[in-house]
Amino acid sequence: MAASLELSCWGGGWGLPSVHSESLVVMAYAKFSGAPLKVNVIDNTWRGSRGDVPILTTEDNIVSQPAKILNFLRKQKYNADYELSAKQGADTLAYIALLEEKLLPAVLHTFWVESDNYFTVTKPWFASQIPFPLSLILPGRMSRGALNRILLTRGQPPLYHLREVEAQIYRDAKECLNLLSNRLGTSQFFFGNTPSTLDAYVFGFLAPLYKVRFPKIQLQEHLKQLSNLCRFCDDILSSYFRISLGGISPAGQDMVDANLQKLTQLVNKESNLIEKMDDNLRQSPQLPPRKLPTLKLTPAEEENNSFQRLSP
Repeated sequence: MAASLELSCWGGGWGLPSVHSESLVVMAYAKFSGAPLKVNVIDNTWRGSRGDVPILTTEDNIVSQPAKILNFLRKQKYNADYELSAKQGADTLAYIALLEEKLLPAVLHTFWVESDNYFTVTKPWFASQIPFPLSLILPGRMSRGALNRILLTRGQPPLYHLREVEAQIYRDAKECLNLLSNRLGTSQFFFGNTPSTLDAYVFGFLAPLYKVRFPKIQLQEHLKQLSNLCRFCDDILSSYFRISLGGISPAGQDMVDANLQKLTQLVNKESNLIEKMDDNLRQSPQLPPRKLPTLKLTPAEEENNSFQRLSP
């Protein structure tokens, strides 16, 4: 009897099984390899740590991070790469490194750093998935973590300022997308007709960028000009996740957009209220503690008081 495999991950939207790239990588690989995952979507009852998602849980193991989860699944005989040659295996590692170096910083910036996208889409969506009051705190922490990750890897000389870093990461991301498009060509998958680890990573990184409706879409616009990459994402969604090209009907999407707008207004209103309370506390005058006046007795009163203390 196969061991139970449970995956805790962020949920879906916009026609995606998950809007979280790393969760999508694991979910896609499980579909490709036939791993029978039971998916537990994070909701308002969740009490885990944000840095651990996605998490794979078995009877004897708890594994986090996509690369470690995929390695664990391979050891359980769920291997999507068994038909690859040694050269294709080496190419897989090289392309994954390229994705993490060139494309991931721009994806993080699009979701978590670009102000319009963060406040109108990312923050409200993630806040809706986690319990109060963590919903008012955690998205901001995740945003700062994404920015720190970008600056740690790309904020080195000669790119000292954030605007310079932003311009460079988007140039690199567009070049990476062009390279992926040329490599895929007219093939269904990157190594022929069978999906592999590389396909899971590319799908996980591209699908949220392709499907989520952002107000600022410079990288999304570039991706949508590369029709073979868009077709690649659509084919995986329809073939492995049974999701149609549109994801949901136009009327349903309008309802989702309207609900998201209401949620955005609510979350921003609560955040503004908390920030105003913090500002009021910081601006209120902080008076030093007052010392109580010491009553000084006259010599006659001291003598009388001493006499009273000694009296039975």
